[in-house]
Amino acid sequence: MSETAVHKKPYFRRLAEAVFVDLYRQFRWSYLPPLMVYFAAGISGLTAIVGTFFVKEYLGLSAAFLAGLTFWAGIPWALKMPMGHLVDLIWRWKGALIFLGAGLVTASLMIMFALIAYTDDMVAIMPISAWYVLSVLLAPSGYVIQDSVADAMSVEAVPRHALDGTPLGEAETKALHTAMQTLGRIALIGGLVFVASLNIFMFAGVEEMSQDDKAAVYARIYLTALAIPAISVSGVFLASVMKARRRRELRRRGMSAEEIDAAVDRPVGKVEANWWYFIGGGLFVALTLLVGLSNIAFSQEIVFAGSMAIVLVLMRQLIAALDKAHARALIGTAIIIFVFRAVPLPGAGATWFSIDVLGFDQQFLSVLSLIASMLTLAGMIILRPLIATKTITDIVVLLTIAAGVLSLPNIGLYYGLHHWTGPLTGGVVDARFIALIDTAIESPLGQIAMIPMLAWIAKNAPFELKATFFAVMASFTNLALSASSLLTKYLNQIFVVTREVRDRATGEIVTSADYGSLGWLLIVVAVTSVAAPLITIAIVQLTVFHTEE
Repeated sequence: MSETAVHKKPYFRRLAEAVFVDLYRQFRWSYLPPLMVYFAAGISGLTAIVGTFFVKEYLGLSAAFLAGLTFWAGIPWALKMPMGHLVDLIWRWKGALIFLGAGLVTASLMIMFALIAYTDDMVAIMPISAWYVLSVLLAPSGYVIQDSVADAMSVEAVPRHALDGTPLGEAETKALHTAMQTLGRIALIGGLVFVASLNIFMFAGVEEMSQDDKAAVYARIYLTALAIPAISVSGVFLASVMKARRRRELRRRGMSAEEIDAAVDRPVGKVEANWWYFIGGGLFVALTLLVGLSNIAFSQEIVFAGSMAIVLVLMRQLIAALDKAHARALIGTAIIIFVFRAVPLPGAGATWFSIDVLGFDQQFLSVLSLIASMLTLAGMIILRPLIATKTITDIVVLLTIAAGVLSLPNIGLYYGLHHWTGPLTGGVVDARFIALIDTAIESPLGQIAMIPMLAWIAKNAPFELKATFFAVMASFTNLALSASSLLTKYLNQIFVVTREVRDRATGEIVTSADYGSLGWLLIVVAVTSVAAPLITIAIVQLTVFHTEE
């Protein structure tokens, strides 16, 4: 069909073809195994809401402590550096790491189940807060292992040749890698949609239950979450079955063993181990254990600074494999993405306010989660042509401005916006309505920023170092989340927000609720979230690290 004929099609038909038909055409069944691992990661959100209420109802931990705990929970993601390189080294046996990650996730879930179902027995061994911290640290350790393997599987899943054996062109290869990375995010968000729907069902009527009945629901959710490791392990089995079937088909066509290996396996020779990654990983573990167990002042800051130094050294080693232009573009992109992800969040206090003051219960928070997940899923599909055609800086600018605008309803809810809009609209635009609309508009934006960089790495990184590139760049950008946790902790120490905590035995109030500082906290977070990324983009684009990718 000629280009003129294409442009004669109605606009919405062309848009639908670009969004849905093109994505369908680029789907390959080889994508399914890594998508199952990503889907399992999305299902991990099943325990997010129950975890929030568990902390609120069972533990007396402060918002600042929880922000600090989030920092420590994010640190294992820095281990994607040696883990990714290990995947490159043991490429043919990388599936075994999925089983290791599944074991750690299972242990985390079973700890939380036992804490709720057999509280007295668990407390007899260790304090309940210590068990909770252990569970929080085990889960990301398992997910980072599985994510490292899934990244490698996503590269392996993209075909290099057409069905007739001819090599694919650069444009088609880029489109397939973008489609694979988009589908990976879709699978992740699809998992969130699934568990949000399940949470609505499982939390039905929970606000009217006794504490014992609530505990039974919480425990059942953690048992249901055991499907997470089961699905990821099933993805590995499916990959093995599909690869074996492909080998049998090629064998029936009369291809030799060498030709089959070249068609099915990664087209590189033996990968030489770069011990910098393992030395850096070892130093990171040693630093974390030494500082974390010594209980010295500024332990989180020391671990963050040390981790950042190690990651930067390893990044310098890695980008040496790229030409100068690509290396500079990657550095500039990484800096922009880092700052975009490093902005602070309000912390747990905002959630406590929505529960205690606005009256949001478990089921309504599940509804918000479902809406956010479904619209994120739709937004990623609909905005895929934008991702494929616009630069990373354009996308980050769009997301930053949108995030700033969409922070206003939450600030308005704190200052009583719903008290004005409710009577004005006959009770229609109340706090829950505003929360629903804000979630509906905001949700498609947050997961988009990483897709262009992942597609860039999948396309431009040397094939024998794909998993290593994914891992090191992910470690750098995930350290941004650790920086975000630190900034969140600092803001929560300045603007102190407390919830009501009662002694579970006597019912006496141990800590009174105080949300007086939450308004300023929300304002400072909103201003920082807009100013920091935009200033960073302006500075980077004036240097040699500017990017047009």
